[in-house]
Amino acid sequence: MIEKIEITQRFNFKRLNRHYECFTIDFSSNMAYYKISERGSGDKFLAENSLCDDSWVDVLVDLRRNMTSEIRTFDNRQADDFLFDFAGLKLFEDFESEEFSYFEKLETIYSCIVIIYSTDGFEEYSFKNNFPKNWTLFGEMLKDFFNFDVLHLNYQRQFATPLYHDLKSDGVYLDGVKLKIKAIEFGHYRCYPYELPNPRLIVNFENKRIDGYIDRDMTGEDEQKILELLERYHVYLWTQKEYHMKSDSYDPEDLEGYDWYLEIVFEGDVIWHLFGYNDYPDTYLHLAREIIDLTGMDLLEINTIDEANVKLFEKYGKAKLD
Repeated sequence: MIEKIEITQRFNFKRLNRHYECFTIDFSSNMAYYKISERGSGDKFLAENSLCDDSWVDVLVDLRRNMTSEIRTFDNRQADDFLFDFAGLKLFEDFESEEFSYFEKLETIYSCIVIIYSTDGFEEYSFKNNFPKNWTLFGEMLKDFFNFDVLHLNYQRQFATPLYHDLKSDGVYLDGVKLKIKAIEFGHYRCYPYELPNPRLIVNFENKRIDGYIDRDMTGEDEQKILELLERYHVYLWTQKEYHMKSDSYDPEDLEGYDWYLEIVFEGDVIWHLFGYNDYPDTYLHLAREIIDLTGMDLLEINTIDEANVKLFEKYGKAKLD
């Protein structure tokens, strides 16, 4: 018999603007509540620098504002009805958890861990990309039960994850339609001695501008070349586990190196976001080298990667591109 369900969700936006929350449904006491943490209080966000897009701000503010200390109660009949429907949902039947820990070397915009405690023990399920097949139905069940959007399905369409979107080597699709890019932002900074995240490059497709290390208006040729590079090096797929093979297999020798982030904002304010903690996706090096060939500038700062890791990226990146 299920005694408790814990749903821990993590949202990563800008480097210093994150939100963690754990919603607990306790069937032994017929109560549900948030475990309040320092990340989930208030409606503030940290202005890190000039931003290419601020579509994430309202989402973050609303997530934090809705995470209250309110205790929600229900009776035995309501609990029994919910657990009966939950069993029929077979949410995690044939589901394979993604193995990861918090503070991964490569972090995506959303991740979730669900722990189900029962009289026989507990089961834990974790995922970033491999959403359970009935996740949206579970979200609707929770919304009907507690009268609010526990799984934040209202915002999930704004995140470029496989829940609602198809991520392919040539772009991000919603309902079969390829989304146009509004803006791209890239930042790279030292984690020790500590530096504040700072965008090194902002590409604004709507305003036809490139700012940062390169400062000029963007031509049609520039736009076409950027889109070609994103596709050629499978950048849209960098959030997927198969592009983290080097990161999953090796730890960097220097843990006091450099962090970075890449954000792509699509039409409809759909956000694709990836953080890197002193490590990079498998094809990062190959993309960076072509950018050097095109611009004469080390815009992705691969000069900060040591030679041993360069060889590993050559190996794993080549396997993806061949």
